[in-house]
Amino acid sequence: MKKPETVEQYMESIPPEHRDGFMELHETIIAAAPEAESCMSYSMPAVKRHGVVVYYACWAKHMALYPMPSALRAFAERLEAWVTSMSTVRFPHGEPLPKDLIREVVKFRVRENGEKADAKRKRRGRSL
Repeated sequence: MKKPETVEQYMESIPPEHRDGFMELHETIIAAAPEAESCMSYSMPAVKRHGVVVYYACWAKHMALYPMPSALRAFAERLEAWVTSMSTVRFPHGEPLPKDLIREVVKFRVRENGEKADAKRKRRGRSL
């Protein structure tokens, strides 16, 4: 099977029984980062704003959010209810998504990327 090249193709490839849940995750992420660009990266949907904000994917037994280790550390206590690893949060299919928490994580990453971009611009300005 050919790898999806767009987010729309990715969503079409999700089994119908998981599509609504994944669409809810997708819409929550997009709403939390309205200035971000939706794209595919590493064969997964992602949003970018001054670099990748988050990746997300649908797997056989869960959906996953990949918000970078910094966000997982910042929200560690609030993420204890879900399986996490260094860069992943897993949301089992059929369970309610913690949409408020997902929005906060995405906004945290947008701010973090913005701060890094601002610092980079300032460093460039000093070296001129």
